[in-house]
Amino acid sequence: MTNPLLDFSGLPRFDQIRPEHVGPAIDRLLAEAEAAVKTAETAPPSWEAFVVPLDDATERLYRAWGLVNHLQGVVNSPALREAYNANLPRITRFGSALSQNLALYAQYKALAAAPEAAGYDAARRKVLDNALRDFRLGGAELDEAGKARFAAIREELSSLSAKFSENVLDATDAWSLYVQDPAELAGLPADVLSACRAAADRDGKPGYKLTLQMPCYLPVLAYADDRALRERLYRANAVLASELGPDPALDNGGNIGRILALRAELAALLGFASYAEYSVATKMADSPAQVLEFLRDLAARARPHAQRDRAELEAFARDELGLPTLQAWDLAYASDKLKQARYSFSEQEVKPYFTEDKVLGGLFDVIEGLYGLKVQPDSAPVWHPDVRFFRLVDGDGRLVGQFYLDLYAREGKRGGAWMDDCRNRRDTADGVQTPLVYLVCNFGKGGDGRPATFSHREVTTLFHEMGHGLHQLLTRVGELGVAGINGVEWDAVELPSQFMENFCWEWQRVRAMTAHVDSGEPLPRALFDRMLAAKNFQSGMFTVRQLEFALFDMLLHSQFDPASDDVLELLERVRDEVAVNRPPAWHRFPQQFNHIFAGGYGAGYYSYKWAEVLSADAYAAFEEAPDQVAETGARFRREVLARGGSRDAAANFQAFRGRAPRIDALLRHSGMAG
Repeated sequence: MTNPLLDFSGLPRFDQIRPEHVGPAIDRLLAEAEAAVKTAETAPPSWEAFVVPLDDATERLYRAWGLVNHLQGVVNSPALREAYNANLPRITRFGSALSQNLALYAQYKALAAAPEAAGYDAARRKVLDNALRDFRLGGAELDEAGKARFAAIREELSSLSAKFSENVLDATDAWSLYVQDPAELAGLPADVLSACRAAADRDGKPGYKLTLQMPCYLPVLAYADDRALRERLYRANAVLASELGPDPALDNGGNIGRILALRAELAALLGFASYAEYSVATKMADSPAQVLEFLRDLAARARPHAQRDRAELEAFARDELGLPTLQAWDLAYASDKLKQARYSFSEQEVKPYFTEDKVLGGLFDVIEGLYGLKVQPDSAPVWHPDVRFFRLVDGDGRLVGQFYLDLYAREGKRGGAWMDDCRNRRDTADGVQTPLVYLVCNFGKGGDGRPATFSHREVTTLFHEMGHGLHQLLTRVGELGVAGINGVEWDAVELPSQFMENFCWEWQRVRAMTAHVDSGEPLPRALFDRMLAAKNFQSGMFTVRQLEFALFDMLLHSQFDPASDDVLELLERVRDEVAVNRPPAWHRFPQQFNHIFAGGYGAGYYSYKWAEVLSADAYAAFEEAPDQVAETGARFRREVLARGGSRDAAANFQAFRGRAPRIDALLRHSGMAG
């Protein structure tokens, strides 16, 4: 039996991949890739002679490593982690050497200046432009000492990011609380109680098992009547992976300081004033100053709304709930009670209607309505029995792409939701290589023979990740470097995902994706109207919370000295500027901020709000022509999704909308216009 990580003939053999396969596969693929680099250094400077063979070898290496990286995120185990961490530095070293290879840099320069390049299509020209830029940003023009230091920094940063994520995962999985008396759990929804009881059963314990996994933690904070229970879980979650947590070995404090210092040093080596300046060099934004101005402008618009939200919540908690002081562990609970009082609406009231298969059917109907494509069940080897697999076909039945769907939270699985590509689209001598992607969420699983049901917020999360998936699946670009989301500016990459969320608020679509878990009845219009009325409930508070994270991230990477400044003090200064809800002083949010320390969003968290301007304005095009959904969808697909990274995101938007983006739609959709 061949090593499954070396089999690129079809779909990955996830059912056969074992930790012991990782080292031998990476040995061989690294050797092949390094040999391809040597050959490319002296090959004729033409596309077919050196770019294609180099792409062939590096694609195999990164595809195999991508499988390992994916499994590390969804079925983490000690043996897999050991194999991953043993090979991560080798992959990082190869990438650093590639980006600093002066011979290859010269080859790309020669190719860009060659007569044949004048006849290249937009995708190939963009690949060349990006390659030359990335050689410069990868340290190719540094002296030998600078190159060595740059590579060492990248290697250490890769290991630190992996360790940061592992600490958060381990600290989350390590905590649990067994509750014997069901009276202590009053207020929790039946499906959450059922899941907690099943978790205790699996451990051979009586009663109920509470964890810090989001399908348990969030309902406890929002619905548990026992204030002491809410506080207990909040405190446990607040100090995860910090010096205040139960296991000092999982403290991310030192990792944060080291990551920030290394990022600053890396940027300085390339002549940038800060890591933020280095980061935005490949983004839509022109400078950190422009980003800060954007965030502060939005904060000035949102903060009065947020302050009003907070004052209303405090008054309600005091007058109706008997809570003279609104603590951090009361916010979600009091907010849900206020929402019920004001709109006769609670997420728990609509959740039984959003059953898994109906939601998926509704999502797939949106894809068909927008783009004329059908999603069909498919089969493939998978990494866990809960994983489902689908294919996307056009009107003639031709395969467009395929995707895995891993919906449920479990131990050993990284929290949050994400899309990642398993195999990108590419034109090859044998034809078109179709894209293959992962869609991963962390929802609660159905129990007692009943299907899973999702909150409306979880439904929008699923649509969000599918939007990322469609960006990858619907690309028409044949060059790896700019196919799908490759080469797309990071602050524009959330456009297709946030755009998809809007369809979760259209009545006809919501009705079609609901069937009550007991009665099978669709969501009543009156309940939807209450849900819609509550749509922008506390949108001011939510907006400033996101701006708090984004400002903290940008200031951390642009105006912070890791040698003398204090991370928590900076966070408090940001909160002074924008926040209306202040966590306790002992809260250790930075130690859990995977997005910026382990998830690629360092000096880029602002992208969510930046892209939200684009996505709201893009959806407004559909609002303006409600009888032309298919036509507008075809234009969005053609000018945005299909283009991948072959054209600048600003040009994509301009081609779709006929003008530059405006903030008006975002403010209107958020209830903050005027």
